[in-house]
Amino acid sequence: MKFILTGHKGLIGSSLLNALLKRGDTPVLLVDKRDGKFVEDINKEELKEPVDMLIHLADFCKINKIISDPKLAFQNSHNLEKVMEFCRKHHIPKIVYTSSSRVLSEERNPYTASKLYGEELLKAYSKCYGIDYVIVRPSTVYSPFDDKTARLVDIWMRTALAGGELKIFGNKNKTLDFTYIDDFISGFLLAMEQRNDAFDISSGKATTLESVADSIISLAGKGSKGFYESEKEQPQNVEVDISKLRKLGYEPRVSIEEGIRRTFDWYKENFESLGR
Repeated sequence: MKFILTGHKGLIGSSLLNALLKRGDTPVLLVDKRDGKFVEDINKEELKEPVDMLIHLADFCKINKIISDPKLAFQNSHNLEKVMEFCRKHHIPKIVYTSSSRVLSEERNPYTASKLYGEELLKAYSKCYGIDYVIVRPSTVYSPFDDKTARLVDIWMRTALAGGELKIFGNKNKTLDFTYIDDFISGFLLAMEQRNDAFDISSGKATTLESVADSIISLAGKGSKGFYESEKEQPQNVEVDISKLRKLGYEPRVSIEEGIRRTFDWYKENFESLGR
């Protein structure tokens, strides 16, 4: 398969790119701002050969920052519009789009609104222009990786190793459905082979934030935890239904305990060189 991938330097993108290369797929175009290529400029690119699929991962994903600055959500939507026009212009037959498991919750904010818009835009381009789509909804993906976007697990790993306070925005019963990167990629590879459908990818099990914080503090041998008022329009309990993907053979294999240990070991080994 020949593919285009946006966001290939990120936590998910870097692992996905490695998996695609390992199975023999060929990248025709890679777009990531960390390489000096920006999604908003994608229509300046010219393709010299046919492409089977475009995978769009490059989005701003920090919900709390988007709530503070909604134009970041508008930029996500604007970039997707450019990606869809690129697909139409170059007759790319299929796009895979990363939405979010947050759209499954009742809470609404500019980030979830932009993701819902994205899902509907894909459906519209499919109906009007015959571009097939797959929508993938990740849930709190984490990894042994220098995560420049500073997701929750990344922040907590660094904070614990520095002996600081792990902040939990919500009560002691707040949960998330954490997904280790290896499980997520296996689910993604299954989902992307489908047509005109949406798939939720997670461990399929809710875990309290307090228990994850406790595990990290225990591994670090230092640090503390504190509870704070819940962030605006953030769900307090997240558990994702992965039954549809299970029918395709998906089965998460890395428990939260094992995943956190693997991730912590990497952060501990690389802590001094991370520099943030």
